[in-house]
Amino acid sequence: MIVPLRKGRNMQNTVASLVKDMRFEGVLLVKSADQKISNGNGKKYLDVTLGDRTGEMNGKMWDQNALPPAAGTPVSVSALVQEYNGRLQLRVERMVPVPEGQADMSLLVRTAPEDAGSMYREILETAEGMRWQEIRALTLAMLRRAGEKLKWYPAAQRVHHAERSGLLHHTVTMLRAAKALEEVYPDLNRDLLNAGVIVHDLGKIREMTADESGAVGDYSDNGLLLGHLVEGVAMIRECAREEGIEGESVLLLCHMMISHHGQAEFGSPKPPMFPEAEALHMIDDLDAKMNAMFNARERTPVGVFSEKIWSLDRRLYHPRYPGDDSGASVTADGKGPALKTAGQDPDGPASMEALERLRAAFGGGQ
Repeated sequence: MIVPLRKGRNMQNTVASLVKDMRFEGVLLVKSADQKISNGNGKKYLDVTLGDRTGEMNGKMWDQNALPPAAGTPVSVSALVQEYNGRLQLRVERMVPVPEGQADMSLLVRTAPEDAGSMYREILETAEGMRWQEIRALTLAMLRRAGEKLKWYPAAQRVHHAERSGLLHHTVTMLRAAKALEEVYPDLNRDLLNAGVIVHDLGKIREMTADESGAVGDYSDNGLLLGHLVEGVAMIRECAREEGIEGESVLLLCHMMISHHGQAEFGSPKPPMFPEAEALHMIDDLDAKMNAMFNARERTPVGVFSEKIWSLDRRLYHPRYPGDDSGASVTADGKGPALKTAGQDPDGPASMEALERLRAAFGGGQ
């Protein structure tokens, strides 16, 4: 079923509802835009990623005179949904910036599923309850330095928790996971792990520029040249100087900041070197992947494969869970309806190949 976005009398299809050969007329948010040159004919074109609160889609505008709009700009779009290399793509025919204040940003930007104030209080209460005094003081100082922006900042431009209050959402779900893990591994220092979780992504407030709607405009110069890991270490050291804290507690928190991506190819110059740092890295990785998977499942019909999720380097499948009210059911032979790919021909080669791979993996027949 196509779910329209509504604003007054206007209606438009959501990005998640778009399928091949459908026309789109409406307002979308620019996630990224670049002017490129075609390898085929040498002509200029715009490569854009456009989205709303339900998802995003790449598009091409074959206009040599069109200039790329800034990320975070709402634009009025007329386009045709096509398919290229197994992925849906917009062929943009018209794209005009919407005058300031005339776009309903609540329709264009996802919002965290929990109240920002409640999430912030949960984080603050955890920090205030820490017994390791230096770690407690550093954590509270970092929260003060983040300020009000923490209540509406996204965690990313596109990859995971790219939503209003997404940074809070990412942090609080990680904190809950950390507390559960601390029950399984009681030798973990709770204050150190919880502090690492709370501060690990606060450097993103310096890395990205975002407005109160949660829409990311672009990366800052510091974000492009340094990134949030380096900015996060700088913030910890600034807070340590202000609080008059020296010694190993500062070093441990800085190491957790710089190592939480796990390895150099993902941006961490040092791997985690003590248990709390390793736990932070694994919880961060888990939470980011779960968020990306849940978002993909949300926009993928039951019994269907998603398009490739580039942050995960794979396509995902939406299982037929017991009690699912989608109308899909498993047949007597246990195979259920034919597996499909979102936005693609259900009997196309890509879908049939995926079906055969899945059956082969589980020892099924034709």
